[in-house]
Amino acid sequence: MRRAVRLEISAAIIFALALLPVASVLAQDSDDATPSSALSAALAAACGANEVQFANYLTAENAAAFRALPDEQRTALMKRFSFLDAAGKPLISSDAQNHAVLRCRGLESTTEFRFGDARVHENLAFIPVTVVDGAKSEFGLVRENGGWRLLSLGLVLLDIPQLSQQWAQPAGSSAEDGAISALQDLQQAIQSYHRAWGMLPESIAELGPAPKDQISPQQAALVDEKLASGSVSGYQFRYRIVPGSQEDQNAFEISAVPESYGKTGQRSFLLDSSGKIHAADKHGQMASSSDPVIPLPASDSADTTN
Repeated sequence: MRRAVRLEISAAIIFALALLPVASVLAQDSDDATPSSALSAALAAACGANEVQFANYLTAENAAAFRALPDEQRTALMKRFSFLDAAGKPLISSDAQNHAVLRCRGLESTTEFRFGDARVHENLAFIPVTVVDGAKSEFGLVRENGGWRLLSLGLVLLDIPQLSQQWAQPAGSSAEDGAISALQDLQQAIQSYHRAWGMLPESIAELGPAPKDQISPQQAALVDEKLASGSVSGYQFRYRIVPGSQEDQNAFEISAVPESYGKTGQRSFLLDSSGKIHAADKHGQMASSSDPVIPLPASDSADTTN
């Protein structure tokens, strides 16, 4: 009798354990079983800055591209959905018409999303969403692998691979422009230093700020503290005095390389002893005088020996 009871209990336990994975899968699937539930879950994940959960509601291609983004770009993308500057706490409820209402509660403000009726046509769905005290928009979703995934926001298709290229290009271009400008600022500062002290500085740091009324060859107050540190606009700067003839003791070069190749810039730069700036994609290594010269306005091409 006892053996039979034990067998029955064991069978019940085995049966219950066998159901656990199924129940877990069903619970997971319920979040994207309908367009509204999938959109609610996606916005809640964005609100809480939960990258793993947010990626679950992207198409396979977008999810892969999202995971490959730098940390700051993944965070920035989720902020575009949550309308908050920092992670918040999502609260999901419904209104009198049984439409989803999502409140994303941050430290200083709360964003409220009110869903309208979903329009579903085969594998596509569109849900109008009103952001309280904000704009109205419409989210598009597509059915993929049995669940609903984010497809568009308003009239803009959510194409993260393309977005990542667009984000990288302006950032890299802006950083490179900043590096060129910094090279020119350093060039002018070194020339001013030479005119004031009759020699070249030993390092970029000597061009930096000085206490009031204490300017000296060691603290010439010709550039700000950031540039004097040798790191600005996502680039690292290196300065060296070029050995020359007895008649030319004032030649120098300044190189600039990306601090993080591919993220803060593509090209490396070299301001040579004649004042020309060379540039090339050196994969994070230093540029040389044999690399192409970039065109500059005549007023920007001052001779470093002045």
